[in-house]
Amino acid sequence: MPNHNVVRSMATLIVLLLSAGWEVRSDAQHRQAELSAEDQREIRATIEAYRAAWLADDAQGILRTLSDDAVLLPAHGQSAVVGLAAIEKYWFAPGGPPTAITKLEITVDQVSGNGSLAFARGLDGVAWTVTENGKTRRHSHPGTYLNVMKKLPDGSWRIQVHMWDDRPEHVE
Repeated sequence: MPNHNVVRSMATLIVLLLSAGWEVRSDAQHRQAELSAEDQREIRATIEAYRAAWLADDAQGILRTLSDDAVLLPAHGQSAVVGLAAIEKYWFAPGGPPTAITKLEITVDQVSGNGSLAFARGLDGVAWTVTENGKTRRHSHPGTYLNVMKKLPDGSWRIQVHMWDDRPEHVE
């Protein structure tokens, strides 16, 4: 008949060893999953490229900051816009009135995630002009945004989901 103290001690030792192994593995997995400083810089650079492309009236530059499976979640409960072709049509509708972004300020207040998926959130302020029937109107509003960022196989980061809301628009 086995000694109960020995069995209890061995069971305790096995539990401790398994716990220690689990903790080491969990810490290693956690470290591997953390978003690196380089990833954070790349995410911020993608958001800056997005901002700069809007100001340069560069539709293709804007679309290059998005992943192939990108989705827009527009303000005020509008329907989702899914895929690059739909996004291009939504933002750059053929035959639409001439529109120019005159100001786009974006803060990046938080970036977090892991090595393949992250999010960035912050505030934005946008101003634009629309010319119709020979008359130009100026529009602007401040807002908030949330981007889900996806790391591509080449190591670059793209916006996979762009969601925004804005305060009431100012029109001149």
